[in-house]
Amino acid sequence: MRHGKKVNHLGRKAAHRKAMLANMACSLIEYKRINTTVAKAKALKQFVEPLITKSKAENNQSADKGTHNRRIVFKYLRNKYAVAELFSAVSEKVGDRPGGYTRIIKLGNRLGDNADMAMIELVDFNELYNADKPKKKTTRRSRRGGSKTVTPPVADKKTDDSEE
Repeated sequence: MRHGKKVNHLGRKAAHRKAMLANMACSLIEYKRINTTVAKAKALKQFVEPLITKSKAENNQSADKGTHNRRIVFKYLRNKYAVAELFSAVSEKVGDRPGGYTRIIKLGNRLGDNADMAMIELVDFNELYNADKPKKKTTRRSRRGGSKTVTPPVADKKTDDSEE
């Protein structure tokens, strides 16, 4: 039985799986979106989101913490250019987001072997999804103080019968 075993092995040995996820994470950080299978995208999401959290500025207040987090992320990614990009451009964009840095969009099936394909992307780098949505208001409403919603009065339509 598989009780308590959360890791998707993806049909690979541990070393191959870790190398593949590191390469996919570097590509995701560099290109901001990649196409892959759904299973690999879900595994990549679990792999890369803690690394993005470590790169955020609030976790790197002191020089010691910043250096420590860079070394931890480098241990997983093994690519200094991806680490530099993650700690500069990506961490600035996701600085105010409290998690959920990636989005998986299912694309359909691959022609050759009918595998389920998906696109995984960094949420804050997609201008099409973020352009039409206005910033959320940061007002909080009390549960017990009945919030009244005031609707503006509807203007009556004036008909022009004088033109006939």
